[in-house]
Amino acid sequence: MATQAHCAYCFETLSANLEKRAALNLRQVEELWNKYNAEPFVPDPNAPEDDIDENEDVDAAPTATDGSPYRPAAISRLLAPSPATTSSSSVQSTSSTPSGASEASSATSKNSSRSSFFSLGRRAGKEESETATPLFVTWNVVHRSNGTRLKEKRLRGCIGTFEAQELDRGLRQYAIISALEDTRFNPISKSELPTLECGVTLLTNFEPVSDPLDWTVGTHGLRISFTYHGRRYGSTYLPDVAKEQGWTKEETLVSLMRKAGWSGRKEDWSKVELSVVRYQGRQVRLEYRDWEEWRAWVEGDGGVKVGWESQIRWKRRK
Repeated sequence: MATQAHCAYCFETLSANLEKRAALNLRQVEELWNKYNAEPFVPDPNAPEDDIDENEDVDAAPTATDGSPYRPAAISRLLAPSPATTSSSSVQSTSSTPSGASEASSATSKNSSRSSFFSLGRRAGKEESETATPLFVTWNVVHRSNGTRLKEKRLRGCIGTFEAQELDRGLRQYAIISALEDTRFNPISKSELPTLECGVTLLTNFEPVSDPLDWTVGTHGLRISFTYHGRRYGSTYLPDVAKEQGWTKEETLVSLMRKAGWSGRKEDWSKVELSVVRYQGRQVRLEYRDWEEWRAWVEGDGGVKVGWESQIRWKRRK
């Protein structure tokens, strides 16, 4: 299953590419992301007292959508709106549902975090995850109305593969391909990074079905192929698309056929012999500002100072 660490790795990869710097590998990102989310925020005793809102419940721990608790490293992560769901593939949508976060590993002293960052490079080196899976990476531009939780999202790029990919290499490649080579859009620029949300979907349970309607909205994604007037067509929608768009099964299939390039009458869709494969996969999302705070913690003094300053910045933004 995809995790927010996978999304953070996509942000790390794209940011490094646009900034012409070396990127952390997936193993490094996963270990640092887990430490960041496992460690409670420790206030700076030298900070001014009036920078603390006494009404904030700093002990409350948010819960991921899969039911697993996690503890953010900075109060700002409790104050900020949670990452939200978004559409996949070629359809844009709006949503305000919090996304899940990966379960944290055991807590480690913040004083050792910065040294751990450097030691990870030596220990992990070019190690890569052993998991291989088909995957898609989605980039969205996120707009908020007056700083509220309500979001409007616009698709900015979505490309993936149905061939099983080793995660480090696959996420690294498709984070760049979907950001820079989706021919429906201009390449994402460095200046756009702060507006982005990343979604990662790992695909599983591929099942060919004889009946094109033998699938469940909100559970299955679809991959179709067909021949029309001697030409071969194919397209796919990830599992969340039909539900977010409020489509029926027939509407989803017609839209998929249109996406592939079919030009027939919509009422004739069932006359076309479709080859349909259903599959599953839950998309996990992360916004740039969450990745940015984590990256500052990685580069900061054990995360304590960075967490406090991040809290102050968030209050000022509000």
